[in-house]
Amino acid sequence: MNFLAHLFLTQGNEDLTIGNFIADSVKSSEWGKFKQEVVKGIKIHHHIDEFTDKHPVVMRTKMKLREKHGKYSPVIGDIVYDHFLAKNFQDYSQISLDDFAQNSYSLFRKRWGELPKPVQHMTKYMEAGNWLFNYGNKEGLNSALSGMGRRASFKNKMHQATEDVFENYDSFKSDFVEFFPQLQGYVAEVINRVVDED
Repeated sequence: MNFLAHLFLTQGNEDLTIGNFIADSVKSSEWGKFKQEVVKGIKIHHHIDEFTDKHPVVMRTKMKLREKHGKYSPVIGDIVYDHFLAKNFQDYSQISLDDFAQNSYSLFRKRWGELPKPVQHMTKYMEAGNWLFNYGNKEGLNSALSGMGRRASFKNKMHQATEDVFENYDSFKSDFVEFFPQLQGYVAEVINRVVDED
């Protein structure tokens, strides 16, 4: 899952959300720098990734992308799932996507000192471009995928991925709709388990 889904899945608990958000930029050897509840958020992030990567529905999504996009198909799939969450946000949330996005940016500013430098740098662009909201439209999806493609280490066709998705839109949406409630249920269990850890 990408930024929007991770933030959504731990909303309501600032410490868990910060940990979940910064997890990919924090080595396990650095966990001691953070308060215990933030570390729990980091652990939750890794549980989310592990569950997602091994899930048969997600694997099906990646297979639809693999012939053209190869090793980048998991990255594309993550961003595409954020698109469907944003596009259908009202089906999963009692607040609007715009309010959720603004609340997230406010949290980043409030906890700025806890964000690793690379995350601070990225977050400035995220808020300026309102990524969390714009994932829900075709232009925002294309911008996210094209930007990822430009930053990738190897030659890729991620700039074409949006059109690939829209050519088979209902199939990708069906995958997301089947998978996301299962992820929500899993994360609820993980949060209860991790939060109770000493």
